Amino acid sequence: MRSTLELGVAEEKRKVPNMLRKVLQYDVQITKKFVELALRTTALKSLRTHAKLFEVNNIYGILKQVHSWVSCHGIVWLAGWLSFIWLFNNKDLYQLQVNMLIALILDIIIIAVIKAFVRRRRPVPMNKLMELGPDKFSFPSGHTSRAVLVAFILICLNPISIIFYPPLLAWVTAVSISRVLQERHYLLDVFCGVGIGLLEGLLMSLIWFSQSASASILSSLSDEKLDGGEYHV
Repeated sequence: MRSTLELGVAEEKRKVPNMLRKVLQYDVQITKKFVELALRTTALKSLRTHAKLFEVNNIYGILKQVHSWVSCHGIVWLAGWLSFIWLFNNKDLYQLQVNMLIALILDIIIIAVIKAFVRRRRPVPMNKLMELGPDKFSFPSGHTSRAVLVAFILICLNPISIIFYPPLLAWVTAVSISRVLQERHYLLDVFCGVGIGLLEGLLMSLIWFSQSASASILSSLSDEKLDGGEYHV
């Protein structure tokens, strides 16, 4: 009989409905087969190798930070985006800066709450992950939801040039697949991460702050009055 760890469920023994247990069993089996098949494909095998390269040793500290950015790590992205807001005081960027910041915070909170509630274990035990690795819960994939959310914003809400769409979508795909190949998530975690990212994007479309409102928010958070803000003098 499969252990609760193999099923990716919570550490504590909880009664899992038979239907859900079957879904989790199928997810484990399909994920395992997907990884085995993917590693026979040169491109996907290379993706896993490059992703794991950044986790080999503390000597690669700088590379780890680059990897955290590329893989859409929540805390690193939040800190980096705050730095971006601080360093680039351009009124043309205010709207994107504020709304993306709100979106990142929203995503981190939603993913944390769902993980705390579901408490599904990762495919690989925590003692086999690196000391600076992720949290111990797997469902859903925060990296995936965040990548999808960022892409949704840059394509639908604050559109960038269409020539950047292919690399942006390729990045989202690479982030999603790499989470499975690195044995950080099951396929179900990633698919649900995609869905959550899209729902978060739709929610952001409903609360999207205007240029003037964004400038006012940044102005209230800084000592300077920003161009375009309601209180700019």
